[in-house]
Amino acid sequence: MARTGSRDVFEPGTRRMDVSGLRINNERAVLTAIATTPGYSAAEIARSTGLGAQSVSRIVAELEATGLVRRGEARRGLRGQPATPLFVDSNGVFSLGCELGWRHYHILIRNFTGDVLGEHRRDYAFPDVDVVFNEIGSLARLLVGLVPQEFRSRIIGMGLAMPSGIGRNIDLVGGSADQAARWSELDILAAAEAASGLEIVPFNDGNAACWAELAAFSPPRPANMAYFQVGTFVAAGLIAEGRLWEGPTGNSADLGSMLVPDRNGRLDFVHLVASLYALEKRIAEAGMEVPTGNPQSWPWDALEPVVSGWLEDASRVLAIAIANAHALMEFSVALLDGDLPRPLVERLVERIRQQANELPILTSDRPSIRIGRHGAAAAARGAALKPIYRRFFSRDPSDFPQE
Repeated sequence: MARTGSRDVFEPGTRRMDVSGLRINNERAVLTAIATTPGYSAAEIARSTGLGAQSVSRIVAELEATGLVRRGEARRGLRGQPATPLFVDSNGVFSLGCELGWRHYHILIRNFTGDVLGEHRRDYAFPDVDVVFNEIGSLARLLVGLVPQEFRSRIIGMGLAMPSGIGRNIDLVGGSADQAARWSELDILAAAEAASGLEIVPFNDGNAACWAELAAFSPPRPANMAYFQVGTFVAAGLIAEGRLWEGPTGNSADLGSMLVPDRNGRLDFVHLVASLYALEKRIAEAGMEVPTGNPQSWPWDALEPVVSGWLEDASRVLAIAIANAHALMEFSVALLDGDLPRPLVERLVERIRQQANELPILTSDRPSIRIGRHGAAAAARGAALKPIYRRFFSRDPSDFPQE
């Protein structure tokens, strides 16, 4: 029988834990309660976490002393002592996030409450190893400069979201054999750290985007979810029992590499049917000029009827991929998004729903198919968010500091 429940992935209640991790677990439970319910008083936090009032009071004082939490004005007019609302301090932590993709990079900096202080995107034909790290490093230093001097010690680093296999597949987007060799030999983390001067936390681009979308849900968030991002290729991610499924190398849930039948019945990868790369090939085959730059600015109306034909095939193979992934790992929600104008994403998702409803089902219901909220910015936002979550909110012992 399937397990059900409405417990939120980010719920603040304390959890069973070894004694060695209990202190950190309790601190993070309190901080989670403050972050997810801004304005809660210490008494309300004690009730939501199950911790004692004295423990909460002590933890709040420690969080306040480190600049993570601030007190609001006391709420008066209620029975008993006035309650003091608690909030996370927007200046408590800062993190950069960068998506280094096949056709663009997107870099930003956010504060502890999620406000984006600055961001920049640049589109290119392919990621030139001689150019991208220098530019990302320069932009990282500019973004760091947006943080007031007294808070710069609170910048915890930069999450770097990238697709796997750039060196192996850069030729598909016009990169030379020399570029492929250099990417394959490059120590990417060392190059990013040297260019930016920041600690780098690596992520797969689909996983980072998936995490950003999970956090954007209102509670209770789905404990099991699939995510697809239609870009140059098809990025993807999975949430399994409340955890981002990254696998042994951090690149699991590569749903774009699923084999699906193309329009002629031959097996092909989702990447090569449902992506902008696939659309570009169709445009070229139709004798039309292939647009460049940000897809948001492409002349989409002038690309018909090629676009409609691509949407039909893309929606069909994505519906099949959702059905196959759902058979492997039950999930309640499949999110679809893309590096596309919003009306086009809406057309794609509506057609995926229609195609999914035409597929046979065997043992379980179909998942709900929805549109993502962050669009093309999801990977960069997730790359900035995930390091903050791991360091300050996660109750997974593997995310605790090693003492």
